[in-house]
Amino acid sequence: MAVSSNSEDRGQFGSSLGFIMAAAGSAVGLGNIWRFPYLTGENGGGAFVFVYILCVLFIGLPLLFNEIALGRKSGKNPIGAIRDTGGNKFWQLAGVLCVLVCFFVFSYYSVIAGWTVGYIVTEIINIPVDFEEFVQTPLYVIPLTFLFILMTILIVLGGVSGGIEKAAKFLMPILFIIILFIAGRSVTLEGAEAGIQYYLNPDFSKINGTVILQALGQAFFSMSVGWGLMITFGSYLDKKSNIIQSSGWIAGMDTAVALLGGLMVFPALFALLPGKDPAAGPALVFDVLPRVFDAMPGGSFIGALFFLLLMVAALTSTISMLEVPVAYLIDDRKWNRKKATWTVGIAAMLLSIPSALSSIEGNFFAEINFTFLSNPVQGFFGAMDFIFGTFAVIVICLMLSLYTGWGQKISEYADELALGAPGFKGVSRSAWIFFIKWVCPIVIILLILNMIGLFGAPQAA
Repeated sequence: MAVSSNSEDRGQFGSSLGFIMAAAGSAVGLGNIWRFPYLTGENGGGAFVFVYILCVLFIGLPLLFNEIALGRKSGKNPIGAIRDTGGNKFWQLAGVLCVLVCFFVFSYYSVIAGWTVGYIVTEIINIPVDFEEFVQTPLYVIPLTFLFILMTILIVLGGVSGGIEKAAKFLMPILFIIILFIAGRSVTLEGAEAGIQYYLNPDFSKINGTVILQALGQAFFSMSVGWGLMITFGSYLDKKSNIIQSSGWIAGMDTAVALLGGLMVFPALFALLPGKDPAAGPALVFDVLPRVFDAMPGGSFIGALFFLLLMVAALTSTISMLEVPVAYLIDDRKWNRKKATWTVGIAAMLLSIPSALSSIEGNFFAEINFTFLSNPVQGFFGAMDFIFGTFAVIVICLMLSLYTGWGQKISEYADELALGAPGFKGVSRSAWIFFIKWVCPIVIILLILNMIGLFGAPQAA
């Protein structure tokens, strides 16, 4: 495998388990636990869940194979991966976008993660917090954001096997234990049956173009395809690792967390807050659920546990987001890991300030208002999320599927997937090639056309 001269700084995963935990950690994030439930609420409950699972299997998983294969084949970060496999400046733009997406999303994602740190404290000491008042208090939000970014920096400083892999092996089991505990408590509440029925019993008449496109968008963001995360993590894999098997575990764990996220939210909402709109966005977690916990025996403990879960989910994702630009600086700029990590981390802290301030009514960053590709964008935070966290991710997915499917010999990437996975041949190999060359690009183009309003009113993801 090609590696940079900074191989000691660059590092490598010590085991397939470490890779699976780290990659699943990058996929599992706040999007699984608050974004997935509220999108489910907005898009028909069980019908959305059904379509989402299909999108993961038939679009997300082939793209996941694609990115990990590209990373391992090149042994480089997203920019280096395309350059070193023969991609010209146009194709390398996808790699540049990956690095930019990870950096910009890291900056504003950490603001939400900072909220979770604050709510852990308020739940432990049992102080009721008004969500709107909390997010409009920069003296709380900005230091909490900085604290969370600092936690991420300290883990990434430890390197691949010493920091990222060790943290993932510790954090991911904790995350699953907390989810299972809260979901188990939620589904056993009196009156929870109505929430379970809403969530798991699909009404197929509710499936329409918007539901399909929202489910597809959520599958992209939830599985971390289109971010360059999986290219970077793939570059730390040895040739004996089974990419097919590992990707199956990553997709399975990510989907399980999303589905359990719904089981935490909907049964509790229907049982304890009947009539409450399940499509309440971020407020569903930070405003509604603390009230749900208050209604439970031992509510403060369960509430603190829940926000600890959110913080862990966010941390497993931001570790990966920080690692992508750090890997670029180590590979291409020959920086050492310490210099790269602190430089990117401090820059993200500075960039997080406008995102934190954009929740304050009347603030300059809250008043930013413009239209991007026919989509109305409100506030600095909203602009960052739509441009980098939504649109750019979809463009990257399209470019990467076209690059390996048409710009390169796709058989070479199929061969890469077959290394360590002797069962990847015949029908499975042909099916993957067909999906990367035809199905994924066509579906993604339809998604982009929908986002720019070609099929009606634009749907911001």
